This record gives sequence, structure tokens and C-alpha cells, in this order.
Amino acid sequence: MLVGKMGELKKLVEEGKIKYIGLSAASASTIRRAHAVHPITSVQLEWSLWSRDVEEDIVPTCRELGIGIVAYSSLGRGFLSSGAKMVENLSDNDLRKVYACFILQNLPRFQPENLEHNKILYERVSEIATRKGCTPSQLALAWVHHQGDDVCPSPGTTKIENLNQNIGALLEKPTPEEMAELESIASADAVKGDRYQSITLTWKTSDTPPLASWKA
Repeated sequence: MLVGKMGELKKLVEEGKIKYIGLSAASASTIRRAHAVHPITSVQLEWSLWSRDVEEDIVPTCRELGIGIVAYSSLGRGFLSSGAKMVENLSDNDLRKVYACFILQNLPRFQPENLEHNKILYERVSEIATRKGCTPSQLALAWVHHQGDDVCPSPGTTKIENLNQNIGALLEKPTPEEMAELESIASADAVKGDRYQSITLTWKTSDTPPLASWKA
């Protein structure tokens, strides 16, 4: 199915109807198979101090093939901006609070049994940000931005003041020592809980079957 879809997208490029082809939340093997049909320009993936599992296989694959990376949820769905208290300042009739309640109910990392542990990550990021004279969100975005010239953070933004703050993150240049400190505090055991509930498909559970398994 993947090869067939990529073949159709390739035709659209050749006809001049589209210029580039990108993938979202794809596994390393899917990226390789798609790229073999037509060069992939970019892959969108979740990458932040809050979510680093893509560094093991997907990011190296993209770099091997020369594919750009668009990092979504680079503020950990707001967690790296305001921590465990991210919904406290929203009024009851604010639609964002409804969405926030959905987050709290459906994303394991925001469940009470995990949140007490996970808030430590935000607190330590905040400490470094205070020393640098920037906000935690600016530091978190700067960390993603400085993963390489092939990486573009893509934070969700609904307010002008947040947009300006995010732009300000481009001016932040963490030192090698600060990058190493952030790497250390955002290690594998820094976050408890999966990104999504088990019923949600991600690149880990929606890989295309190997070509050898196909039957004519």
C-alpha cells in the first residue's frame, strides 16, 4: 500500500502538481521504503525534552538519507511551557480547558500517578532557564533547534505573546555545558508514562509490513 501511494505522489511531482513529499510519524523502515520510491523532503515527528524516543532510530535514518526534520509538540503539549499547572489559569468556558481536560484524561504522562514524577523535569528545566535569563519554553525550544541545522521546531501557538516568546527562543544559544545538562536531566527515566494510550496508533504500532511478507 505504501509503495502504491508513494508511486501516485511521485506522479504528482513529475506532473508539477506538487513540489515535495513529506511523511508524519513514520517508522525508520517506512521512511526508507518511501524514500526508495521518491526522495522524501521532510519527516514530521514528535521531539522534545519530553519525548526523545525518535533519537534512537528515526532521526539517524533521516540524517542518513538527507531528510529534514520538523519537530512537533516541541513544548511537550504545553508541559515545558508551564509545567503541571498548565490548565489552572484557563476559565471554565475556555475551549482550551476542554481540550486540556481531554489531554489529562487520555495522555498517560498527565495522569496523577505519573505527573508527580514528570514535574521534576519541568522544575529542572526552569532552574536552567532562570540562570540563563529566559523562559522554560524558550530553553526547551532552543534545545530542539540546536539539535542540528536539519531540525525545525514546530510549537503550537494561539497567542501573539507566545509567538513572540517562541521567536525569542531563536536568540537563545545554549552552551555545550547547558546542552549536556539538559540531555542529562531529560534522560530515559525522566518521564513516566507513554505518549498516548495503547489504542492510539503511532510509528511504533503502524509500521508497514516488510516487502518479503507481501503476496501477489
